[in-house]
Amino acid sequence: MNIRDFEYLVALAEHKHFRKAAEACFVSQPTLSGQIRKLEDELGTSLLERSSRRVLFTDSGLLLVAQAKRILSEVKTFTEMASLQGKDMSGPLHIGFIPTVGPYLLPMIVQPLKKAFPDLELFLHEAQTRQLVRQLEEGRLDCIILASVSETEPFIELNLFDEPLVLAVPQSHEWAELEQIDMDKLDGKTVLSLGDGHCLRDQALGFCFSAGARDDERFKATSLETLRNMVAADGGITLLPQLSVPTEKMKDGVSYIKAVNPTPSRQIVLTYRPGSPLKKRFEQLTKFIGETVVL
Repeated sequence: MNIRDFEYLVALAEHKHFRKAAEACFVSQPTLSGQIRKLEDELGTSLLERSSRRVLFTDSGLLLVAQAKRILSEVKTFTEMASLQGKDMSGPLHIGFIPTVGPYLLPMIVQPLKKAFPDLELFLHEAQTRQLVRQLEEGRLDCIILASVSETEPFIELNLFDEPLVLAVPQSHEWAELEQIDMDKLDGKTVLSLGDGHCLRDQALGFCFSAGARDDERFKATSLETLRNMVAADGGITLLPQLSVPTEKMKDGVSYIKAVNPTPSRQIVLTYRPGSPLKKRFEQLTKFIGETVVL
């Protein structure tokens, strides 16, 4: 057996489909299927239930998949340590971003990063918090940039910046001309929010609920841009993170108002695995982003 066999096994466990797993590993389906069968013969145990039409792992198979993930994670760490060669900001770096941060932060930092660290090869991935945390845990990502949440407690967090949340209302709204508004004015109001799976949903609603507002159960957005468009269409009001807010007070049918007393906000952090050999790289990256982003 070899490392590639472990990659095939883990890919099959993740995709639950031979063709999709083969595509993820850049091999043909017969190649992957044959290697899995060969691995079973070598181990002397069945990894899959052959009678099922679906990809179902046996108990032994599930145990070996978990061990294969740990092995691949250690191999990745070993490779990272060997590739550093005394240069902290060189080589590949896989970074994950949540959808409410990536589209707004990346345009601000990618080009400056490339200019400051030309030997750093960036691989950028976008997914929701739970997916990113799982990929970080499995070693598929080197670090993730997201709003601080309880799911990242087992990892190391480096603070990037504190991002205020801004109240967005239709331009026809009675509050549209205000420069700022106390959060207690939301008492009794209904607010639009993102759907389940977005950490911003819980963070924003936490501030709204504390102010006495209610969640609009009739609508759940899949993105900040959907929320913004609903506000522009006079569909309600919401809180948006500062990075997603334009410089103009009013734009495309939406008026943006600074919320105060208290100012709702979220802490944006860079998170990585304890023991990662890329610690110094993450620290430099954190410092650079903190100095680049101006809110």
